[in-house]
Amino acid sequence: MADREDSVAIPEFSFLLQMDPYLKPYEKDFKRRYELLQKQLSRLEEAEGGFDQFTTSYENFGVHRQPDNSLLFLEWAPAAEALFLTGDFNDWEKFSHPYTKKAFGKWELILPAKHDGTPAVGHNTKLKVVVHTKEGGRLYRISPWAKYVNREEKSVVYDWVHWDPPQPYTQIHPRPKKPTSLRIYEAHVGIASPEGKIASYTNFTTNVLPRIKDLGYNCIQLMAIMEHAYYASFGYQVTSFFAASSRYGTPEELKQLIDAAHSMGIVVLLDVVHSHASKNTEDGLNCFDGSDSCFFHSPPRGEHKLWGSRLFNYSSWEVQRFLLSNLRWWMEEYCFDGFRFDGITSMLYHHHGIGSGFSGDYSEYFGLQVDEDSLVYLMLANHILHTLYPDCITVAEDVSGMPALCRGVEEGGLGFDYRLAMAIPDKWIQILKESKDEDWDMGDIVHTLTNRRYGEKCIAYAESHDQALVGDKSLAFWLMDKEMYTNMSSLIPMTAVIDRGMQLHKMIRLLTHGLGGEGYLNFIGNEFGHPEWLDFPREGNNQSYHYARRQFNLLETDHLRYHQLYAFDRDMNRTEDKFGWLAAPPGFVSAKHGEDKVIVFDRGHVVFIFNFHPSKSFQGYRVAVEAPGKYKIKLDSDQDLYGGHGRLDHNTEFYTEPQPFNGRPHSMQVYIPCRTAIVLANEERDYCY
Repeated sequence: MADREDSVAIPEFSFLLQMDPYLKPYEKDFKRRYELLQKQLSRLEEAEGGFDQFTTSYENFGVHRQPDNSLLFLEWAPAAEALFLTGDFNDWEKFSHPYTKKAFGKWELILPAKHDGTPAVGHNTKLKVVVHTKEGGRLYRISPWAKYVNREEKSVVYDWVHWDPPQPYTQIHPRPKKPTSLRIYEAHVGIASPEGKIASYTNFTTNVLPRIKDLGYNCIQLMAIMEHAYYASFGYQVTSFFAASSRYGTPEELKQLIDAAHSMGIVVLLDVVHSHASKNTEDGLNCFDGSDSCFFHSPPRGEHKLWGSRLFNYSSWEVQRFLLSNLRWWMEEYCFDGFRFDGITSMLYHHHGIGSGFSGDYSEYFGLQVDEDSLVYLMLANHILHTLYPDCITVAEDVSGMPALCRGVEEGGLGFDYRLAMAIPDKWIQILKESKDEDWDMGDIVHTLTNRRYGEKCIAYAESHDQALVGDKSLAFWLMDKEMYTNMSSLIPMTAVIDRGMQLHKMIRLLTHGLGGEGYLNFIGNEFGHPEWLDFPREGNNQSYHYARRQFNLLETDHLRYHQLYAFDRDMNRTEDKFGWLAAPPGFVSAKHGEDKVIVFDRGHVVFIFNFHPSKSFQGYRVAVEAPGKYKIKLDSDQDLYGGHGRLDHNTEFYTEPQPFNGRPHSMQVYIPCRTAIVLANEERDYCY
């Protein structure tokens, strides 16, 4: 009898096999996954009228004002014995407003309008769901679909607040077009100020957006937006999935922030956490209906031992409704342009990546260790998002290297646009921790920057929020450490430590930008060499905000060298914007010279030359080029403007010779000072990409 999977045809699977023939032995796995996806899409069509209606369930669940100003409340609580609504509107009477039990574990309540025609529950007033359990317990819960929650100053627990403003904010500006070169500014609203407090959405709109625009980033990745009761969780222990965090301001102020970004031509991604949820009960999803499951698997499968959080049951119809509607909500209500999906490795495998080294052997990505429920959920999410929003951008945070993660669903892939190149920052930290400058291995660096799956786009970064957290420190601090407190003034000669740190900070970023991927990411403040580390207020630091801020004030002090690093980051992005190397095929590396400490590659018709040698400059150094012609310097890390030594003449014209060299048909001779990176472009070429 023929295998069941043989009847399934993945429309463009042949394209995937052309790119990677080694996936052929796993064809049945791909077919099974694709069949599970198609079955779910068919079921949605039959039961819900299609995924479009299914994923807008936020229009029904939670609380909604009807045309006659009555309020419709709807919840899913399959294990509950009874549900009641209480709040300011009924003086917190616990049992006066019972829900009616409906099919499939749903509960409904209709509150008629008041005698004067106004809604029974006013805007900005508190509510609770009272859940009676089958065991006779009484629980006070926040609706999983709550759109706004906040906390009284002295309180530990968040409150559900009915959000129905008389004049809701309406977006004015259309979404920008999807960038061909993605330059991401990873940001956290709460730390985006030099002041020792939680910064606001409005502060970000007024003070940070113009900086991001000036720096040449065309995408912002916003962290810690989904409401999280514990600030120090960095937003990764979500308690209310539909609520924008109230600690920074109101939902309307977040909408205004995104609208302002769109007016600048900047797209905005949400750091979405669907890999797990906070174990909080009173203000989280955990035990919502009194059971240990509901939205999650029962323990032990439903618990993440390392994170201390709950794990979703992705095979559940109502969990899929909740999570897929959550993605639609952020796209529709707030006009986000896409998502960075957190913790994908934990979702993809039953072992959650714990204790797995991932050698790259393909058997690690198929078989019983793969959690196909969550894998198919991710396929479904990407399929729906890209069908409804063709310009939507999805980025996967996966450390395992799952094949076809960033290939289309129609090829049998998971459908993400990009994956994070997570090995690159680890390599830079390892080098700075363990190697002397003269021992840097150019071949090893190039291998790490270029070792990615062909045809699957990567976001390269030298450091992100992970590297800035307490226990680690920023690249600038690894390079310059305590001298940043005393020797960053340009009024005094550069010390050897500051000189080395300044030059390598720029070179590491440009090399990562040019060679490491099809997109680039920078974490807020690191563009100008932010000192120290990141640490949120907690018991262990006496609730201090000292390290939970970004010291933009360092840029305002003209004699400090931070503005020189800022200027280089800005001009690096602007140079990419002109020449488009991120949108070009991977770079061709023509030199990785161990003794000279030189790396040369061309990408996007520009030539990158790096001399990492701590003391040796090279006169008349021959470099390979593809296209003949006259080349000039377009970016030079050694410029005075960037805290360099100004050793290169930008009027110099470099002419190629028809002398083949290092795999290219032409070559030219250049002067490359020590610890300097330069970008050269052919003057005889039109660079509109």
